[in-house]
Amino acid sequence: MIEDTIGKIEARIQAADTIKDDRKQELLQLVATLKSEVVTLAQTHDEEAQSIARFAEISAHEATRASQNPRLLKLSLAGLASSVEDFEQSHPRLTHVANAISRTLANWGI
Repeated sequence: MIEDTIGKIEARIQAADTIKDDRKQELLQLVATLKSEVVTLAQTHDEEAQSIARFAEISAHEATRASQNPRLLKLSLAGLASSVEDFEQSHPRLTHVANAISRTLANWGI
C-alpha cells in the first residue's frame, strides 16, 4: 500500500509540466528518502505510516495541479507536518524529510 502511494507521488511529479527538471529531481530524491523512512515506520506504526504517505500524496497533488488552490495546498502541507509530529524524537530523519518536502512544495510557488 505505501509503495503504491509513493509510486503515485513519483508518477505525479514526473508528469508535472509545471515543474522544471532540476526541481523534479530534488523532489524525487526527497520522496525516495521518505519512502525508505515510511516503510521502516510501517513495521511498528502501519496506520501512521500510511497517513504520512497519503498526506505526502495529497500535498504533491495540490502542488502540481494546473490550477492551484493555495488554501488546499496549505491545508495538505499542514496535514503532512502534523502526521509526522509525534515521530520527531523516535524518527528524526522521517520528520526532517517530510518537513523538507513541505518546504520545497510551499516555496515553489508553482
